[in-house]
Amino acid sequence: MQRRDFLSSALALAAASTLPVARAEVVSGGQPWERGTVSLPPLAAPRQGGLAFFNQHEFDTAGALADRLIPADELSIGGKEAGCAVFIDRQLAGDYGKGATLYRLGRFVKGTFEQGTQSPLTPSERWRKGLVVLDEYCQAKFSKPFVQLEGEQQDEILRNFEANAVKVSAEFHDGGKEIFEQILANVREGFLADPIYGGNKGMASWKMIGFPGARYDFRDVIGKKGQKLSIIPTSLIDNTL
Repeated sequence: MQRRDFLSSALALAAASTLPVARAEVVSGGQPWERGTVSLPPLAAPRQGGLAFFNQHEFDTAGALADRLIPADELSIGGKEAGCAVFIDRQLAGDYGKGATLYRLGRFVKGTFEQGTQSPLTPSERWRKGLVVLDEYCQAKFSKPFVQLEGEQQDEILRNFEANAVKVSAEFHDGGKEIFEQILANVREGFLADPIYGGNKGMASWKMIGFPGARYDFRDVIGKKGQKLSIIPTSLIDNTL
């Protein structure tokens, strides 16, 4: 899959993380607006180091998966170097991983494609159980876990999961594809999210696609229609230093 095709099908980014939720504060100095004069509310400091959800083997596997789904090329760094596994580790340790916004009382029955996954599993459960299934399948096929396989073998494994060609337990209502789609969605999010959440190292993906990032205002450039702006992306993390 070409990188641009891969990114063009990504949906809205999940904002879940293990960062504490900041209380609402008033943004002052916004009117009349002058560049560089706006006083922004303080943000929580980004999390530093350590695993929040994964064990080391799970973390290494997530990194290997990210590198096959988003390989490094002339356009940008790969998913592992971009920190996708770090993003996912923090995401799964928070409310998103616990399924805090999901209906969790059942009954759980297979729905239509438009209804999305109708699963009793939370995202964190889907990852943890899914990585076990992944390694068991790799061991059965190549006598090695996923992280020890050659790139072509890893691609074959992922294609089989995507095509629902891997037999899994009934708790995965959509079969092996359910595991693949969970991994794919979160790797995408980690590659494209604000670096404050652990991924998108150096704002690599934003620089690649020309996304300006978390800028407060665009009134200084709004009149420059048709001009190349070459805006350097801004991350939320810039406001915590």
